[in-house]
Amino acid sequence: AAAKRKRDGPAARPKKRPKRAPSAPEPHAEAGPDGAGPEEYSIPPPVSQGKWKNKERVLIFSSRGINFRTRHLMQDLRTLMPHSKADTKMDRKDQLFVINEVCEMKNCNKCIFFEAKKKQDLYMWLSNTPQGPSAKFLVQNVHTLAELKMTGNCLRGSRPLLSFDPTFDKKPHYALLKELFIQIFGTPQYHPKSQPFVDHVFTFTITDERIWFRNYQIIEEDASLVEIGPRFVLNLIKIFQGSFGGPTLYENPHYQSPNMHRRLVRLSVAAKFREKQQVKEVQKIKKKGSKVLIEEDPTEVVFETPAEEKPVEIQLVKPESKPIVKDKKKPRKIQRKKQKKLFRTEA
Repeated sequence: AAAKRKRDGPAARPKKRPKRAPSAPEPHAEAGPDGAGPEEYSIPPPVSQGKWKNKERVLIFSSRGINFRTRHLMQDLRTLMPHSKADTKMDRKDQLFVINEVCEMKNCNKCIFFEAKKKQDLYMWLSNTPQGPSAKFLVQNVHTLAELKMTGNCLRGSRPLLSFDPTFDKKPHYALLKELFIQIFGTPQYHPKSQPFVDHVFTFTITDERIWFRNYQIIEEDASLVEIGPRFVLNLIKIFQGSFGGPTLYENPHYQSPNMHRRLVRLSVAAKFREKQQVKEVQKIKKKGSKVLIEEDPTEVVFETPAEEKPVEIQLVKPESKPIVKDKKKPRKIQRKKQKKLFRTEA
């Protein structure tokens, strides 16, 4: 074989077959309008032809030590916000300003951070990274999507309407929070993961110095609202100028920490217990104490009429003694016992 190769010279290599583009099977293809060939398959264009300009991205994550309800709430927010990103839990020992670097690495300019303390208190940070401002809230009355079992349902990834209480426009700190909520919870227009439909509403209502969050579905037939969930209450603590720190712009005077609330509850229970003990001691002293003698009132005997005096009779003769009646059955019983003894000795 080597000799033949030398005689004939270098053998010509066969040319590679050109790759054909995958096409639909010819027998099943239909003829085009001109009747010349099969109709070509084309990918439909996207629904929204606009350009994605608002590049808001929100990082949603938490610290270690959260309970199951907080974890489900965090997952619900990620589901409702298609422009959000997730990250691993942050260690408790790390400082909060480290979150700014995490947001920079994740290419996010907004952040929702859940901070758990004592395995029972939940705090939420809303921040505009890295310049600020940021707000710290105490989260109360948390109910998740799976827990509420609401009848409403909405399209995943659809853009929500944001409804705010009129009080947000009256006070400056609420106006700042309104702008922060709009930038964080509002889905950017023409976002790649969003749907071009509006079928649910986020409502922010101020009642009892707290912000109540609700999510409602818009029904097309009669434009009524049906609650979907999740729901929670935000109790504002402080607003900072920087991201996760800095000078304090506003501090809520109506805020009461959970530790203080639990302390007051314990003190009220202890006060009730002490009051009961004091009442019992007073009752014991009253029972043991001697009765107070009341002085005689001379006017009490004014209307009393004296009873008639009966004559005293003196008996001069000794009264007759009653006859002693002897028991006739007694001697018979004694006689029977004697007979029984004699019978036993004889036997």
